[in-house]
Amino acid sequence: MSGNRIPEIRQDSVFKKWVIISPARAKRPSDFKSKKNSGSQNPSSNSSMDSCPFCINHEHECPPEIFRVPHGTSQWRIRVIQNLYPALQQPQNPNPSSQDLDPLVEKNHGSPNYIPQYHSSGSHSLGIPENPIPEVHLSRDLIRSIPGLGFHDVVIESPEHSVALWDLPPHAIGDVLLAYRERMKQLLCNEFIRYIQVFKNHGASAGASMSHSHSQIMALPIIPPSVSARLDSMKEHFERTGKCLLCEIHTKDLLIDESAHFFAIAPFAASFPFEIWIVPSYHSSHFEELDSEKAVDLGGLLKLMLQKLYYQLENPPFNYMIHTSPSGVPSGLPYSHWFLQIVPQLSVAAGFEIGSGCYINPVFPEDAVKVLREVKLPV
Repeated sequence: MSGNRIPEIRQDSVFKKWVIISPARAKRPSDFKSKKNSGSQNPSSNSSMDSCPFCINHEHECPPEIFRVPHGTSQWRIRVIQNLYPALQQPQNPNPSSQDLDPLVEKNHGSPNYIPQYHSSGSHSLGIPENPIPEVHLSRDLIRSIPGLGFHDVVIESPEHSVALWDLPPHAIGDVLLAYRERMKQLLCNEFIRYIQVFKNHGASAGASMSHSHSQIMALPIIPPSVSARLDSMKEHFERTGKCLLCEIHTKDLLIDESAHFFAIAPFAASFPFEIWIVPSYHSSHFEELDSEKAVDLGGLLKLMLQKLYYQLENPPFNYMIHTSPSGVPSGLPYSHWFLQIVPQLSVAAGFEIGSGCYINPVFPEDAVKVLREVKLPV
């Protein structure tokens, strides 16, 4: 383990950021646990089927449904619904045509760094009311604003209240992943959507407001800076070496486990203790290209990683995020490679992290790997 190792400052080659690995700030890696019951407590307790709108037979208490799996049956396993409190407002026409979007979106948006230019006539054509001009006394060069158009959905992963995602069999987790894929393909029919973020919050301190197992999908009209930075970093590596960064990242020293089509590692410069990346072992730029066979395979490895975290860290709050390519990025782009990131929430970002953008991780990733490899799951 860490022993008397001095801190190291490591660079995350994918996100191009620095991380301080400082084991002196923590106890032994094997002693890390979440706070008691922190993974299961939520601000809105919804602790029983009687009060939870996500449970089966409570569908009428939810916002409009987009689709369910299986389709056309009351005995659903997965539901995709609109978020009751969306961060973005969707157009009145759920699938605007190119003609609808002509005044709203410029056509030349092949670059990953493209930022759409919105015009008021476009907002009116989609039924979006204009906000009044902000009374902010700043130079016009310092003010940049576009309408908050987009989509914000919820994926209910099981009809049963007490079932966690990792309780499901691999094929059922695969169905959840395929539901992500189906909804992403639908959202990409909207020409103004530039990036889709799939994420899951588990536990109150990880941002979950409902205890019933669910995840979320947000479709944005912009490409977030961290996504552009990731693509730029991977492109730079490819231009320098001729190789995909994530295709090269597979190493036995950081490998936790692997399946037929995916491998799970602790990244060399992990920002968070016990952070895990699940990466396709085949080159793929877009998550939405995932097929049914690989979805089941990924479901099995995701289940295993979440179980290991559950038993080793005692049901920690966590987030997972799917890092994919923006719309407009060609399929098979040689330097863009999607992956799934799991972040247990065991520490708090304080003044140093917020001010510098540099995180302090108290566990060397290679030590976290050894601990996670040795986790024994109940039979």
